[in-house]
Amino acid sequence: MAEVQIHEGIIKVIELDVQDSKAAAVLAEYPEVRWAEVTRRALKIGLGYLKGGGKD
Repeated sequence: MAEVQIHEGIIKVIELDVQDSKAAAVLAEYPEVRWAEVTRRALKIGLGYLKGGGKD
């Protein structure tokens, strides 16, 4: 299980494993040097989509 921390508006995820072959295939289409950036953007978009859902 990943360790997630929030400090001064920065989300830090350590040891995150995502078991999703479709997501891995999409990420693999980009050069490896961009994987961190692409993953960061995907997380930001995903969390923005879920905005307000924590109250349900």
